[in-house]
Amino acid sequence: MPTSRKNCFDLARRELVTVRDLIRFAVSVFNDEKLFFGHGSADAFDEAAYLVLHTLKLSPDKLEPFLDARLISIERDAVLDVIERRVKERVPAAYLTNEAWLGEYKFYVDQRVIVPRSFIAELLREDLSPWVVDPEAVESALDLCTGSGCLAILAALTFPHAVVDAVDLSLDALDVARRNIADYALTDRVAPIHSNMFEALADRRYDLILSNPPYVTAKSMSALPQEYLREPEMALASGVDGLDHVRTILREAPRHLNDGGLLVVEVGFNREGVEAAFPDLPLTWGETSAGDGVVFLLNREELMSAA
Repeated sequence: MPTSRKNCFDLARRELVTVRDLIRFAVSVFNDEKLFFGHGSADAFDEAAYLVLHTLKLSPDKLEPFLDARLISIERDAVLDVIERRVKERVPAAYLTNEAWLGEYKFYVDQRVIVPRSFIAELLREDLSPWVVDPEAVESALDLCTGSGCLAILAALTFPHAVVDAVDLSLDALDVARRNIADYALTDRVAPIHSNMFEALADRRYDLILSNPPYVTAKSMSALPQEYLREPEMALASGVDGLDHVRTILREAPRHLNDGGLLVVEVGFNREGVEAAFPDLPLTWGETSAGDGVVFLLNREELMSAA
């Protein structure tokens, strides 16, 4: 590959012809530039295929039929523009396409919100079983630190009789959440609320509280790849040990949970730190594709007994 990035892309605009050409080129450039993939794609090939297909308005799960399709110059230039932005700006692909996926569900995103990647979504896919016995009995839920509103929306879809509050400190994030809530026609059941954690909730109580709060330690923040630094810092950082927000949640959640209510919190890969900080809590760890050290669950009675 030519050493000059500009020359490389100039040649690509003249010589590349097919979808296969563009994906191969993108993989080579991504690997050469040592991009980081952690916002929906596992590696350079997955990200290249996604960006090429999305730009060409093709289904993201139907690559094979189009691999040898020849592109017109306008299509080729559009794809190369996206690939070049990914390399030059080091932004997550989700910000280039303005979409992020949790399972089968798509959400609008931009740089006002963190790119959704919560493992709580996997547990919601199973109706939070066995911790929630009857999904239809859940009548109220809270998504704390809602960001794009994705977990609030998934909660409303999972629990058909639940009214959901979607709380965030960022007004920008709440604007994005409102867009997603409207896209899913849930404005009558999901309410965006501006609040610093629980502060604006007064004495509201819920059957279920979900939270994927900031949980990155100070040491990890200083070593994040550039792609993560394109996300809002307030959605990532949480003090020296990454547990400042978790401490607030554990302290305040009991008075906002109904009897028998359930708390579900994501803490990254920090099970060891959580258990060391809260040795008296009878934590249950949910099994996700990332293992059993990412999401913990407690009911109100367990929180109260520990307190």
